[in-house]
Amino acid sequence: MCKGLSSLPSSCLERAKGMRVKFSHLAETHHKHKVQDWRTPQDLETLLNHKGGLQAFLGFLRSEFSEENLEFWLACEDYEVSPSNLQKTKAGSIYSRFINPDAPKEVNLDAETRETLLSMIDSPYPEMFKAAQHTIYTLMAKDSFPRFLRSHPCIEAIRAF
Repeated sequence: MCKGLSSLPSSCLERAKGMRVKFSHLAETHHKHKVQDWRTPQDLETLLNHKGGLQAFLGFLRSEFSEENLEFWLACEDYEVSPSNLQKTKAGSIYSRFINPDAPKEVNLDAETRETLLSMIDSPYPEMFKAAQHTIYTLMAKDSFPRFLRSHPCIEAIRAF
């Protein structure tokens, strides 16, 4: 039969108490970080760097039929870190999916930016889409993101944490 904790040496009891305090502190700190990371997405960058937040935001944009902005931004992020032997293919894909005036998921870019990108499509480089990506990011930060913060998908995602 178990004799309980009283049968353990006092040094073991002290170590166990110390570990309990440390573990409870770690659990509390982890919970606070989860809450801070998601419950208060202060800006779009914070949201985009959080997997759950990114998925909730994408779902919200789909409900508004405006997911092309986030998909373009993500494609640019992927393109930027792609090996150079894949950049030409990926650049062409990004242009045809998002930038070409007849693109199925055309994003809102000015004509000058479109023409500049078209002129560079045969000689791609990692930062090629940076200006266009920044334009779309700014559009999402000023338009979609504030609406998302007031939306049902955002509130549901916060409750999940």
